[in-house]
Amino acid sequence: MLNDVHVHRSDDPLARADELAAKLAAVALDPVAVDADVVDMIVNRVIDNAAVSAASLGRAPVAAARAQAAARRQAPDDRRGGAGRSGAAGRGREGATVVGLDPAIRVQPEWAAWANGVAVRELDFHDTFLAAEYSHPGDNIPPVLAVAQHVGATGEQLVRGLAAGYELQIDLVSAISLHAHKIDHVAHLGPSAAGGIGALLGLDAETTAQAIAQALHTTTATRQSRKGLISTWKAYAPAFAGKQAVEAVDRALRGQTSPSPIYEGEDGVIAWLLDGPDAHYRVPLPGPGESKRAILASYTKEHSAEYQAQAWIDLARRLGREHPELRDPAAIGSIVLHTSHHTHVVIGSGAGDPQKYDPTASRETLDHSIPYIVAVALQDGEWHHERSYAPERAARPDTVALWRRITTAEDPEWTRRYHSIDPAEKAFGGRIEVEFADGRRLVDEISVADAHPLGARPFGREDYVRKFRTLAAGVLADDEIERFLDTAARLPDLRAGELQGLTLAAPPGSLRAADDALPDGLF
Repeated sequence: MLNDVHVHRSDDPLARADELAAKLAAVALDPVAVDADVVDMIVNRVIDNAAVSAASLGRAPVAAARAQAAARRQAPDDRRGGAGRSGAAGRGREGATVVGLDPAIRVQPEWAAWANGVAVRELDFHDTFLAAEYSHPGDNIPPVLAVAQHVGATGEQLVRGLAAGYELQIDLVSAISLHAHKIDHVAHLGPSAAGGIGALLGLDAETTAQAIAQALHTTTATRQSRKGLISTWKAYAPAFAGKQAVEAVDRALRGQTSPSPIYEGEDGVIAWLLDGPDAHYRVPLPGPGESKRAILASYTKEHSAEYQAQAWIDLARRLGREHPELRDPAAIGSIVLHTSHHTHVVIGSGAGDPQKYDPTASRETLDHSIPYIVAVALQDGEWHHERSYAPERAARPDTVALWRRITTAEDPEWTRRYHSIDPAEKAFGGRIEVEFADGRRLVDEISVADAHPLGARPFGREDYVRKFRTLAAGVLADDEIERFLDTAARLPDLRAGELQGLTLAAPPGSLRAADDALPDGLF
């Protein structure tokens, strides 16, 4: 069902139930059963998040967030019964686990959401949905799971919360562009995570709507975090949104109210941050009694890079094998990637960022440089979350020479397909045109990544499990790998208290080097 969303002047008040925040709350709280295939995909994405978290445990941003969370322990005397309006009455406040730490260590849930959110996002390697805006809807999992652990929820309750979080974020992303106004995409995550927590806890509609509005108000920021020389904050921004969502729910539970209407107000988000006072958005939301199935429209990553690079990596790997001369910069006159506007201006030469061609650039910058990614995938025939970004790999002279022969160009047809609402037509790739130094020419194209649901090798449960085993190997003990996979497979049936098992414990002492390398903070 499409919902018309537009600005209302203060002298033309909007009925509370007609505010988008209230409509999002109604969708989140609708008690419709979660479909079996949606439950199955939720399990897949929990495994996927754990996989990329394991691979990132030794990285500095993750270690820093983990240290901050560890300083916010949930003390035993704080584990009190009586959760008030949270829907978890009679169960203690147990705190939540942090990936990498001993599961016996429990921290305050907003800080678990923070630390685990950074671990999930650090390698840019989990699920994605691209439409009017772009997103990583798996970012909903850390905050919803942290609250679920804290209140002693069941697997069934967690599934309901995650289905709602995915639904709200994907529906917002389908209709409302943030990047067109240089607003970071996590502004859709704060509301979705708050709605997911509301669904998990079984809150009332007004409390959930207040939390959604607060979460939006506190998570709107510019997208400079994904521009130029990209900093470590790139991984923190979604975690911050998840943390804000947890805190917004807490405030709303305590009776605190929010700016209203947050989207449609005369001085609200649409009027001043987005398309302005005359804008109209058509936001698709399930009607009462309709299943929340949006998660099935999203897709995960086989490669650790920006999603719009996924198909290009697959094409480059194949072309490098079929045409080895593509690996030699001396043989290449130019390579032009004809692609969508979004790919061209965000990760292509259309961004105007010289850093995208700088061999000393940060990892975060390189994973947003499609010229770099195509050059390395052509030469190596693979894409690896560590080897492909190593400083010595980026600085290799033949790679730099090839890299600087690669540019992007916007193609209206690929832009149209990028924004198509027809799943069979929607595309995230493009056409490669190679001009060889000897005058020969090569043209090829790819529409979607091999792992995409319509790709050459769509991801299924066995692929998610293999991704987890691959990324966890050498990081986690073998018995910990098997324990987690067994727990995740039983997620829908986990009893109260068993959700604490949805974490990863690193071998004792294995993270000491990463932790000790950090300078001290305030706490």
